[in-house]
Amino acid sequence: MAHVTEAEARDLAESSRQSEWAGRSFVRDLFMGSLRVDWIDPFPVHAETPHFRETYRRFEAFFQQQVDSARIDREGQYPPEVLAALREMGAFGMKIPTRYGGLGFDQVEYGRLVELVSAYDGGLAALLSAHNSIGVPQPVYLFGTEEQRQRFLPRCARGAITAFALTEPDVGSDPARLATTATRTPEGDYVLDGEKLWITNGTIAELMIVMARDPDTRKISAFIVETNQPGFEVVHRCRFMGLKALENGLLRFRGVRVPQENRLGAEGQGLKIALVTLNTGRLSLPAACVGGARRALGIARRYAAERVQWGQPVGKHEAISHKLADLTASTYAMESWSHLASHLALRAGYDIRLEAATAKEWASTRGWDMLDDVMQIRGGRGYETETSLAARGEVPEPVERMYRDSRINRIFEGSSEIMHLFMAREMVDTHLKVAGTLLDAKASLGAKLAALPRVAAFYARWYPALWFGNPFAYGEHGALARHLRWAERTSRRLARAVFHGMVRYQAKLERKQAFLFRTVDIAMEVAVVVAAVVRAKGGSDEARALADLHARNAARLVEQRFAALWHNDDDAKAALGREVLTGRYAFVEDDGVGPAAGDTAAAAAK
Repeated sequence: MAHVTEAEARDLAESSRQSEWAGRSFVRDLFMGSLRVDWIDPFPVHAETPHFRETYRRFEAFFQQQVDSARIDREGQYPPEVLAALREMGAFGMKIPTRYGGLGFDQVEYGRLVELVSAYDGGLAALLSAHNSIGVPQPVYLFGTEEQRQRFLPRCARGAITAFALTEPDVGSDPARLATTATRTPEGDYVLDGEKLWITNGTIAELMIVMARDPDTRKISAFIVETNQPGFEVVHRCRFMGLKALENGLLRFRGVRVPQENRLGAEGQGLKIALVTLNTGRLSLPAACVGGARRALGIARRYAAERVQWGQPVGKHEAISHKLADLTASTYAMESWSHLASHLALRAGYDIRLEAATAKEWASTRGWDMLDDVMQIRGGRGYETETSLAARGEVPEPVERMYRDSRINRIFEGSSEIMHLFMAREMVDTHLKVAGTLLDAKASLGAKLAALPRVAAFYARWYPALWFGNPFAYGEHGALARHLRWAERTSRRLARAVFHGMVRYQAKLERKQAFLFRTVDIAMEVAVVVAAVVRAKGGSDEARALADLHARNAARLVEQRFAALWHNDDDAKAALGREVLTGRYAFVEDDGVGPAAGDTAAAAAK
C-alpha cells in the first residue's frame, strides 16, 4: 500500500477519536485534578435475578464436571462435545437480548460469567469473549439495522461462532495503514481483498466483522462477512505460548463478495464501530483477570497453609505472608475496579473509554505479576504441569498453564503500550483544546496572540485551585477516609505535574512517552484505590483491611512514579536505544551460531 506519513496516521486517529464521544468520565476528571467520588459512592450493587443465578450454577457445574482443561491444553483443540454443550447452554448469546434468542444478560452479569469461565479455562474464556464481546453480536446490536439484527443475532445466539477482523500482518494499532480493500461493484455490492492476522475464532468462525477501506476515498467501513463465500481462505492457524486451543490465524480475502445489505453502519463509519466495540469489549479482559486471580489466590493460600518448611507452614514465614497479603489485597482491588467499570458501562451519558482502558491495563499487568508470585510460592510445583502433578499423585493445580495463558492479556485488546498512549492522549485533551494553538509549531504568531487571553483566563481559574483541598473530607468513610483524601491530593498533584510537563516540553511532550506513561500509572493507581475504598465502606472488617493495605501499597508505588517524572535517565536510555538499532552494540548479541562479532575481532587481535 502507499506510504502513510506520521501526520496522516495522527489525523486519522484524531478524527476517529473525536467522533461523537460524550458523557461523564471519572478517570477523565481525575486527570484534571477533580476526584468525583460522589459519582461512584455508594458503590453500585447489582441485584441478581433468578435467571442469572440458575445460569451461573449451570455454567459452574459444567466447567467443574465436564471440562478437562488439561486435555484441551495438551491437544490444542476445543472438543466438539464441549462446544455443543456451550451452545446448548446459550453461552454464545450471553449478551444478546432475549427477543433475539439470547440469554439477555447485561454487562455486569456477563462479566460475572466471564470471571467464572476464566477461573477454569483461559482458552474457552477467549473463545466466548471474542464472540460475545467483539464478534458479530455486539457491533450488530449497537450499529446494525433491525433487519440485520433479526438476520444475524438469533443465529449467533444458537452458536454460530463469530470473529472480529481488524488487525493485519502490517497493521496493529495504526488504522491509517489498513490495507484490506472494499471495492464497490456496479450493482452496489463490495469485493474484499486483503489479509487479516491474529484473528481469534477466525479459523472456525461462520461470520465475522471485517474492517476494509475504499481504495478511492480511503474511508474505512465495516462488513458482516459469511466465511463460506468463495475467496475466503484460512491461510494458517497460529500457535501460541499459551491458550493452546485458541482458534486464531491468518485469513485471506481474494475477491470475497459482500452484499451491500451486509455493510454495517454507514460508509466510512468502520473505525468508529471498531473503537466503540473494542471499548466495551475490553471490559471482558479485566473480568477474565479477576477470575484467574481468584483461582490463583486460592491455590496459593491452600499450598502455603499445607506446605511445611522449618517446622511451620510456609505461609507463616514473613516472605510468603507478605506475598499472600498483597495477593489478597490486589485481588480485592482488581475485582472492585472491574465491577465498577462494568456498572458504569450501564449508565446513560457515561463515556466508558478511560474506565475500560484502566480496567484492562491495570488488571492485565497486575494479574501477570500476581501469577508470578503464585508460581514462586509453589516453587517447583508451580512450574510443573498439572498433568505431571496428577501422574505423581499430587493435586493437579494448573499454575503453569494459567501462567502461560495469562501473558497474552497484556497484548490482547490493545497492548499495554497502546493503552498508555491512548490514556495519555486523553489526559492532555483539555489542555490541547485550550492551549493547542500555543503548542502548535505550525500556528501563526497572530493565531497564538489571539489565543492568549482565552488560555490565560482558563489557567488563571484552574491552576490555583489545584493547590487547595478539604483536609476533613470523606469523614463518612471512617479510618479509610485518609486514603480518599490522599487520592484527592494526588489527583491535584498529578494534574499539576502534567501541566508542568506541558510547559517544560511543549510540543515535544507527545514524544516523552516515559513521562506520560508514569502519569498514566499514577492515575490508574489512584482510580483503583478509590474503587476499593468506596466498595469497602459498606463491607466487612476484612474488606476494609484489604482496601487499607492496597491503598498503602499504591501510595508507595505512586511516590516512586512521581519522583521519576523529573529525576530519571530517560534521555540517556532513549539515545542508547537508538544506537542499539544501528548495530553499534551488536557485539553484545549472540546470534546462536558463534561468538559475537566484537568477540571475534578481539580474539583476532590477540
